[in-house]
This record gives sequence, C-alpha cells and structure tokens, in this order.
Amino acid sequence: MYRNHTCGELTLADAGKEVVLAGWVQKVRKLGGGMTFADLRDRYGITQLAFSKDYNEDLYEQANKLGREFVLQITGTVQERSSKNLNIPTGEIEIIVSKLTILNASELPPFTIEDETDGGEDVRMKYRYLDLRRTPVRNNLELRHKIAFETRRYLDELHFLEVETPILVGSTPEGARDFVVPSRMNPGEFYALPQSPQLFKQLLMVSGFDRYFQIVKCFRDEDLRADRQPEFTQIDCEMSFVGQEDVLNIFEGLTRHLFKVIKGVDIPDFPRMTYAHAMKYYGSDKPDTRFGMEFVELKDLTTGRDFVVFDSSEYVGAICAKGAASYTRKQLDALTNFVKRPQIGAKGLVYVRYEADGSLKSSVDKFYNPEDLKKWAEHCNAEPGDLILIICGETEKAQKQLCELRLEMGEQLGLRDKNTFNCLWVVDFPLLEKDEELGRYFAKHHPFTSPKEDDIPLMDTDPGAVRANAYDMVINGVEIGGGSVRIHNSSLQKKMFEVLGFSEERAQAQFGFLMNAFKYGAPPHAGIAFGLDRLVSMFAGLDSIRDCIAFPKNTSGRDVMVDAPSTIDQAQLDELNLKIDIKA
Repeated sequence: MYRNHTCGELTLADAGKEVVLAGWVQKVRKLGGGMTFADLRDRYGITQLAFSKDYNEDLYEQANKLGREFVLQITGTVQERSSKNLNIPTGEIEIIVSKLTILNASELPPFTIEDETDGGEDVRMKYRYLDLRRTPVRNNLELRHKIAFETRRYLDELHFLEVETPILVGSTPEGARDFVVPSRMNPGEFYALPQSPQLFKQLLMVSGFDRYFQIVKCFRDEDLRADRQPEFTQIDCEMSFVGQEDVLNIFEGLTRHLFKVIKGVDIPDFPRMTYAHAMKYYGSDKPDTRFGMEFVELKDLTTGRDFVVFDSSEYVGAICAKGAASYTRKQLDALTNFVKRPQIGAKGLVYVRYEADGSLKSSVDKFYNPEDLKKWAEHCNAEPGDLILIICGETEKAQKQLCELRLEMGEQLGLRDKNTFNCLWVVDFPLLEKDEELGRYFAKHHPFTSPKEDDIPLMDTDPGAVRANAYDMVINGVEIGGGSVRIHNSSLQKKMFEVLGFSEERAQAQFGFLMNAFKYGAPPHAGIAFGLDRLVSMFAGLDSIRDCIAFPKNTSGRDVMVDAPSTIDQAQLDELNLKIDIKA
C-alpha cells in the first residue's frame, strides 16, 4: 500500500509512530537555516512535513525542489510541532521525513488549489479536475453523498424499492424541450433523454411495486440559470394506495430527517399554504417565508385623487419594510432603477416614509394628503421608522414585480439568513393554464395530475378554475420538490387529454401504453420528485447548483473541460442517416 494513514487523522496521540503518507503538495515553505516545510494534502486533510538539512541533507535538497501539486509518498516519524496550527485537526503534529518518493511531478497549476483560490469560474470549470481538489468543492460532493445515502436509508426503511428506469425513451413535446438521440438501427427515428421517469414510475404502480424511488439523472434542453443545468438529478418517488396527505407526511419526514442528521437542525412541522394565498401575499408560488413583508392591497384607498397612474391600474400593492425609513434618496432611486430593469419590468416605484416623529412623507405628496397616507400606513401595519414601497399595474405582472422588490429588500435588510430554514408545502395549484395566443390549455404540472374531486365538473364548464391535487415543497423561497396525486381512471385521463386539445389519435400515439395499462387495474397512486442538486446547494449555502455537481455545464450549456457539445464526423452522420446543413 502507498500509505497506512491519511493526511487528516494523525494527532499528538500518534507521536513517535512511524507512518507512511501519500498525497499532493499544497505548498512548500523554505525558512532558511536548513529547514523546509511542506504541506501534504489528500482528501482527508493536510499534514505538515519537516525536512532538516542537519537530519538528512539529501532529503532537504529534494524537498527544496518540490512544487505545488507534486504527488508524493513519504515515510517519517510523527512528532509534536513547536508552532502549532489549531485551525486544522493535524495542527499539533508534523512528520520528520526519513524517505521521500516523488510519484509524479506536476506543472504549475493554472490557479491555486486552496480554499480561497485566484481562479475565475471559467478557468476552474476548464480544469475542473483540479478545482475538485479544493476543500470547499470536495466538501460539497461529500455532502451530496451523505444526503443521497441518508435518503436511500430512510426510504429503504419505509419499504421503498429503488428501480432503474430507461434513459432512452420517446419524446414528449408537451413538456420542456427534449434532448434527442438518433437511432442508427431505425433510420429517421429518435429517442429522447428523459425529462423525468414519470410514465415509467406510474407503470411500476400498475405493476404492483407499491413504493418506488430512484436517484436519477434527468435532462431538459432549457435556458440555464443558477439553479438549472441541462442534466440534473432527482430523488424520484411514487406510492400506491395513498392520498395527498400521505405523500406530504412521508416526505416531510424525509426532509426533517435530512436536516437533523446532516445539519443537526430541528425543523418544525411544515405549514400548508394554498397557491392562491401564496400569489396574493407573496406574488410567488414559492414564497420565502423567512421574513414577513407580505403584500397589502391599497387599490381601494388610492383611487379618486387624480393620480392617473394608480387610478388606471388594476392592482396597487405595497410592502412594509421595517426600520427602513432611513433610506436615502439615492437608495430609493436605486430601488426604482432595480424594479425598472427589463427582467422585472415595473414602470416606477412609489414610497412613503413613516418618520420617527410620526409624520409621513411620500413621492406622491401632491396627490395625497397626510390623512390618506395615514390610512395606507394603518393598512400596512406600519410604525414610525418603517418604509412603505408601492407598485401598481396589471395584477399578475405587478405582483411578480412586487415579489422581486420584496426579495431584494429582504436581502438588503439581512433577512434572508442562509442558516435559517423555513419550509412549507404549497398546495391547490391550478390544474391548467391557458395560452391566450394559442387559445388552448396546457397542464400546469403534467397531463397525469389529478384534479380535485370537487372540481371535476368544472372541466366541462370552466377548466381554468379547476384545482389540482398537486403540491410543491418550498424551502427559503426555492422549490425543492413537487408532485401530485395521479389520474388512475382511464375515462378521467381521456377527459384530461380532451381539455388539453389532444385528439384521440395523438393521445394514443404518445401515451397509449399508459392508458392501456390503466385498463388492467391501476391503483390510486401519487408521487413527488426532489431536486437533489438544489437540496445539496441549500444545505451547503451555495448560490448556484454548479458547485455541488462534479462536472457541471456552464451557463451556455457547455462542458468547457471536454469541449462538449461538439461536431461529429461525417461518417458518423452518414451512419445515423442525418444530414446537417448549418448556414452561417
């Protein structure tokens, strides 16, 4: 063996012991006076090596020629350090080296392999195998392993079976864009990479498997952002003979278990919040409830004062930022510019300062008198020292704009603590959403989501009002998981396809195998899928999921390390019966 100990385990209790270590050189310190020190690093930690000219001149000369990231094997004796480093577990000892073997020399890395590196993201992604040597990145992947391991253990104890489902599947144009794979043996035909194992896990329920889970790769050809990757990992689950509350209780239990075991945090029972409540008071179906600042509607209190902006608006909404009346004009202008950004799209921002002396000053003083402003403040439960911020417009758009402003204020006021975790379930989503341009309905979740039983009659008369048996788990304003009770009745599934505008032929062509399976005794079933990448990034306190994925893509969907995607040879194209004609 190349080593009998790791670089993270030796302590004063091992003093006097001869050990063999192997790892990478973190740094070399030449102190003069015949002493050189090197830090040897492996996955488990760092141990200081000591080379003395008086003890062994040849080894001392060898040590002075070492460079960063050289791979070494050393033999030596553990001794107490004279200058201790109590910030690391091995900081009280060092190794007096008696034998040094250079297993591999290294070129100077393009960035420093340290916790705080000098490498920009593009460089680190190009040399990701080096970036993975850094302790923070490695810690993220170890955390990922622990979460996946604990998830498997927890679900196994509840009699869930892990079953692998196919990676090469048929295309489902109703969802996000598919990644497609040409079939050599079936010219002109294509597989798709799965966006989720949805259909297969439902078939497993028809097969009597009762409780299924899988930690599975999924693929969506979407525009990327901090919490999206073209390939991502789901904790995918399905259960038979259950209703919504059964699913919520089991997977709330899983989440609380993970917080307790991984982070040592006790999470209280998750509250349930309806979609309608979330949109009305937070402007989002994934509200961040770590802080208040809920929306207050002011439309009734703002009309009839000749302020055309409010009078002509369908919606006037406010948030009350506690203790923010001290915001300067410069800060308020910056907030106005923030909501006017194209990504948010507000036309402006109205503010009311509730001064410490009880007076109220606003940006619309010429239209509203102190009595009017006082009513606004009372409606917002504002107190002296608070700042009221108001946005108006079309209801849905204005609520989304106010949501972005609320989150920004929460950030500025330090209310979005990454070490505080507020979890909840959002329930009673709309079953359908209408595309006005196309004049047809689309499934809010997917076409197999069951409507609320009381709302089934509305599918014929008012489809947009039908609520779904669907639920999302939200933590700190991030959708961590989502699922639904499924349709298990063939006639109801047929009705759903009709409302979505599917012809019988199209429904049969795309989903006939599932509909046929339902004819043979499909049990009531429901499921959920968690984004493992998002869960890990939240536990790690990251702003992006990229650093909890071993080899992620960049924001353009490229793997800059292996230079993918890339062109392929004409011979391969011919073999696949593909003709590529890309015009410049």
